[in-house]
Amino acid sequence: MTRAATTSRPEEAAAAVRDRAGAAAAPRVGIVLGSGLGPFADGLEDRVAIPYGELPGFRAGTVGGHAGALVLGRHGDVPVACLSGRSHVYEGITGDAVTTPVRTLRVLGAEIILVTAAVGSLRPETGAGALVAITDHVNLQGFSPLTGPEDERFGPRFPDLRGAYDPDLRTGLHAAARAAGVPLHEGVYLAVAGPAFETPAEIRAFRTLGADVVGMSLVPEVIAARHCGLRVAALAVVTNLAAGMDAGRLDHEQTLAAATAAGDDLRAVVAGWLEGLA
Repeated sequence: MTRAATTSRPEEAAAAVRDRAGAAAAPRVGIVLGSGLGPFADGLEDRVAIPYGELPGFRAGTVGGHAGALVLGRHGDVPVACLSGRSHVYEGITGDAVTTPVRTLRVLGAEIILVTAAVGSLRPETGAGALVAITDHVNLQGFSPLTGPEDERFGPRFPDLRGAYDPDLRTGLHAAARAAGVPLHEGVYLAVAGPAFETPAEIRAFRTLGADVVGMSLVPEVIAARHCGLRVAALAVVTNLAAGMDAGRLDHEQTLAAATAAGDDLRAVVAGWLEGLA
C-alpha cells in the first residue's frame, strides 16, 4: 500500500508564512497537535494562525478534532510553530501531505519537533488519561512519506532511524512531568493505517511485537522530521485500552473526549518542557 510522493513545496509555504507572520515566522520548536489536543496552540503569545488552505502544498485534513491551521507564537522565550491538525494515511494521502508541513518548519528555522498523538494502550497499567513518552516505533502502516522521487535538498535516500526519538529531549519531558506532578510513562508506538480500530487478535499480536501503544498517526511525521534533520520528541495521550482489553466502546468521539480530558496534564508537561529549552 505504498503511495508515490509528489513534489514538496516547503519553500513556497515558508515564504507565505513569512509574508503573513513577520517576526513570528522564525520558530525554534515545531509541535504537531493530534486529535483533541489543538487547544494548546490557543495559549501562545503573539499568536498568528494561518489556515492550511492558504499555504502552498498544505492539505486540510478531513477528521474531526484537527483544526487545520499553522499557529505561530511564543511560549515564554521560545518561538513555536504548531501544526494544529494533521493528515492521515487512511485519508488517501501522498507523501507530500506529510513532508511539506514538516519541511516548512525546517525551512522556517525549527531545530526540534514535538509530535503528539492520541493512542490506545496495550498495557492495562497505562489507562485512559495517561501520558506516554515514545521511545521507538513499529511501522505497520505500509506507508512512508519518503516513498517516490528523492528530494536531496532535505535528506538522504536512506535515512537512519536509530535514535529517532531523541533521548535528551525525552529526559526533558520527564523533568517537566515531575515538576508538574504528572506521571509520565514510556513506550513503543505501533502505527497502523486505520481507519478501522484494531481487532483483539491484532492487539495480542502487537503486544508480542513489543508495542506498548497503538495509533494511526505520528510515525510518518517522525520519519519526515528525521529525514530533514529535526530532533524529535513524541508524547502520546492514552484515550482507551485497546480492543479486547476491556468492555469500553471504541469510536472517534470517545477518543476526542478522553484526549480533551487529559489536555490540562498535556499542556502542563509541554509548557514545562518548552521552558526547559529556553
